[in-house]
Amino acid sequence: MTNETKRNWKPQTALVHSGTLRSGFGETSEAIYMTQGFVYETAEAAEARFKGDEPGFIYSRYANPTVDMFEKRMCELEGAQDARATASGMAAVSAALLCSVKAGDHVVAARALFGSCRWVVETLMPKYGIETTLVDGTDIEAWQNAVRPNTKLFFLESPTNPTLEVIDIAAVAKIANAIGARLVVDNVFATPLQQKPLELGAHVVVYSATKHIDGQGRCLGGVVLSDKQWIDEHLHDYFRHTGPSLSPFNAWTLLKGLETLPLRVRQQTETAGRVAEHLASRPAVVRVIYPGRKDHPQADIIARQMKGGSTLICLDLKDKRAAFDFQNALEIIRISNNLGDSKSLVTHPATTTHKNLTDEARAELGINPGTVRLSIGLEDADDLIEDIDRALGKAA
Repeated sequence: MTNETKRNWKPQTALVHSGTLRSGFGETSEAIYMTQGFVYETAEAAEARFKGDEPGFIYSRYANPTVDMFEKRMCELEGAQDARATASGMAAVSAALLCSVKAGDHVVAARALFGSCRWVVETLMPKYGIETTLVDGTDIEAWQNAVRPNTKLFFLESPTNPTLEVIDIAAVAKIANAIGARLVVDNVFATPLQQKPLELGAHVVVYSATKHIDGQGRCLGGVVLSDKQWIDEHLHDYFRHTGPSLSPFNAWTLLKGLETLPLRVRQQTETAGRVAEHLASRPAVVRVIYPGRKDHPQADIIARQMKGGSTLICLDLKDKRAAFDFQNALEIIRISNNLGDSKSLVTHPATTTHKNLTDEARAELGINPGTVRLSIGLEDADDLIEDIDRALGKAA
């Protein structure tokens, strides 16, 4: 089995070729190695493999050739030294956070998080004696003021789910570095094409590969990326013994998704920009938040740290009834809590992804009864605008 020679490829080329392993059959497409374990020529070879004296695979819960190809390709795209692929995005988030801290440590996180991420920080971690503090992620002084002598980890997502708030990653990383803490960034909304957290100073990046990386509604997956030392010293044993591993078939599906990621994200972002501009002109729309617009609250930060806008749009209608009527009247755009798909999707965060938060917590995050999240797909922009206009008319 051979590995493709690594060259100084541009992202589009790397996403097609990097990390490819070929068997003696010389297959064009990456092979799916659907196996639990691997055999050894001798007992001595098995011992050497387990001791780490001989390279090779041991068990698919630890590593697998197909999964390894996906991890290497993601490293190439992200600019990371090493990675571990997981069964879902939340498995990636949980692994990155929990392997980094112990009882008595303190974690500071931005309060604007996906509902399950916030549950891990607010509910799960304190059960194991880990102290946590939530802050306004856009307020850099709040990060500094939250620091304690036992602060070991910072965590944020940017842009945030669902209100597309953007946090100054470099500024937060600077505070983390000053106290010897690690910064974990959930980069799923930006994608690795629009934002590079490691280049901005973050130490660990996590993705739900279910979203744009697959991007076609087929499978679950996640990935954690960082430097090799952190992976070896913190994540490796956690990953090996708790078993959040990605299946080889899903890894193969995600490899196929990576081949078309630049094409899809570029088209979706362009269409999302057009749709956002149109929504801003509609009287039934109370508010539009989109990272590509000049009126975005953090437009200056976006200009510094993002290479493009987003495939997501957040908008407010007057109330919950208007939001529901709008969703129910859409014909092309379908109601779903997923995002980053080739099909345009819509959801009502207050009753789906963020339903477990209190009314006060949702209001604090800018999630109102009339807030709607749009994930723009690959459909024609004019068709989407027509669909949205018809639905807005019925909602009004």
